[in-house]
Amino acid sequence: MTDDAGRTGGGDGPLARARTAIETRSLTALAVLTSAALVVAFYYPTATVLIEAVVVDGAVTVSVFAEVLTDPFYFGELARLLSGESPAAVLGSLLSPDRRLGIVGFTAYQAVLSTLASVALGLPAAYLLARFEFPGRRTLRSLTIVPFVLPSIMVAVGFVATFGDNGTLNAALAALGLPPVDLLFTLEAVVIAHAFYNAPLVARVTTAAWESVDASAVETARSLGAGPVRAFVDVVAPQVYPAVLTGAALTFVFTFGTFPIVLALGGFQLATVEVFVYRLVRDLSYAEAAALAIIELVISLGVLLAYLRYEARNSTSTRGARPLPRRPLVPPAPTLRELLPRAGLGVYSVAAGILFVAPIASMILASVTGGDGALTLDHYRFLIERQQTGAAFQVRPWPAIRNSLAFAAAATLLALPMGVVVAVLTTRRYRGRTLVDAAAMAPLAVSGIIVGLGLLRGLVFGVEIAEWRIAASGAVAIVVAHAVSGYPFVVRTVSPGLSGLDRSLVESARALGASRARVIRDVELPLVWPAVVAGAAFAFAISIGEFTSTVVLATGADAYTMPVAIERFIGRRLGPATAMGVVLLVVTGLSFVVIERLGGDHRGL
Repeated sequence: MTDDAGRTGGGDGPLARARTAIETRSLTALAVLTSAALVVAFYYPTATVLIEAVVVDGAVTVSVFAEVLTDPFYFGELARLLSGESPAAVLGSLLSPDRRLGIVGFTAYQAVLSTLASVALGLPAAYLLARFEFPGRRTLRSLTIVPFVLPSIMVAVGFVATFGDNGTLNAALAALGLPPVDLLFTLEAVVIAHAFYNAPLVARVTTAAWESVDASAVETARSLGAGPVRAFVDVVAPQVYPAVLTGAALTFVFTFGTFPIVLALGGFQLATVEVFVYRLVRDLSYAEAAALAIIELVISLGVLLAYLRYEARNSTSTRGARPLPRRPLVPPAPTLRELLPRAGLGVYSVAAGILFVAPIASMILASVTGGDGALTLDHYRFLIERQQTGAAFQVRPWPAIRNSLAFAAAATLLALPMGVVVAVLTTRRYRGRTLVDAAAMAPLAVSGIIVGLGLLRGLVFGVEIAEWRIAASGAVAIVVAHAVSGYPFVVRTVSPGLSGLDRSLVESARALGASRARVIRDVELPLVWPAVVAGAAFAFAISIGEFTSTVVLATGADAYTMPVAIERFIGRRLGPATAMGVVLLVVTGLSFVVIERLGGDHRGL
């Protein structure tokens, strides 16, 4: 046997040729299987619901769309423009103080405010983490991911415990002799909660970009006479603001499709598109809900597609770059230039610390205090008693915990291979790659209510194929929905690592006779394994906290999860809801440990 034969797998026998053929076609087969899984689990169920907006009583029509687009309740003053009124008159109404935004306009308005608040809160954190060295910096950088993986319904419970009439904020104001404030069910509470959730995302992606700035480029600019401000504007800022725009685009998409936070903190009086889609579905107004969901999809997918195109045009390799040296947090000399930014960071740190710690601390405090403010474990005793004596139709803690863990494990097993395959496909160069990437990221833009309803009416109620009726339980549908919502995060975590690999390693392996599939298996995936593990932890954490589609699919007494249990508790008693939120916090915290401890360093989310 020659060396070449050994390298290519043992010669040119039938087994070697068969193995080579399998390895050559395996990537194509995996791509086909992943596409088929997405069609069955996402595209087909979603299409069966959305098609009701254009097919009414068996006839194709646009009347539902026309009614929605020209209804001021949905589009405010813009509905008049779509109805054919003069643009000048509509513009005058939009500029007037008593303008009407409509449901869609208000949703976009609160998403813009939430995005601005998230960027304003995230940028100073990125500056602190990227430009200063201090004890605990790496730990603090790791903690920036915690709010993002926290279940949104748990965040909502924390803010209710903070901003409620008897919340910690009013208790602190009363202790200082100040009048109480009423922030619950206000736009301010919604925006602050969204900033809590998304500012760490902005900080994380911006910190990574700031740490990738090549110090030699800044030194060259300074040697040519540029001052610190000019060097920042001309060299640093152009390399950082793409990451800021990335965080802003993702924040807008997430907050435009917001559901649990608005439902808990805003109610129907501050209803967004997603909340109203849920209300229409609950009222069985499927055609109107589908039309509204399509409008939401077009807006969100448009922003997402613009982000992906921008990311593709502005992606640069930072391999070999020498990062900017970090400055000590304690100034070497007490000059105004040194003290002023540190003083600003100190004020910011106090305000941000209160914002990020208060909701979680308030939830924990509310879980161990009674109505009179005394310490008690009654809320946890209630959960234990409900578990022991609760009726079959009542929410009990252990089934919720068990279901959440089981669904998350199963969803991760589905989401991980799907996400890795899509990441591989979207990091290869070919025409239409951006469209493929946008289609793969569509679950981020599609209403979770619509996905849940599509799976309920298709997978749960059953479909007939060649005289065979195929149906699945609600638990299976929940796992599928969670996998669909989790795999885009696997893609966004793994694909940056694959894009940044040294292509010479891949080319060398191919030159030695390895197939594309074998190169991916033996070279690329081992090099990005930390990102793969982090992607799995993301998928697990997203599943643990998923609420939007689960609340539609958890129709039986045995399929509810911890977020659904919290929602049902919070509608009756805040105490048990906060106790269940603490349990959910502990479980989610374990996922966070996996992300940072086992995942290691990676370039994705």
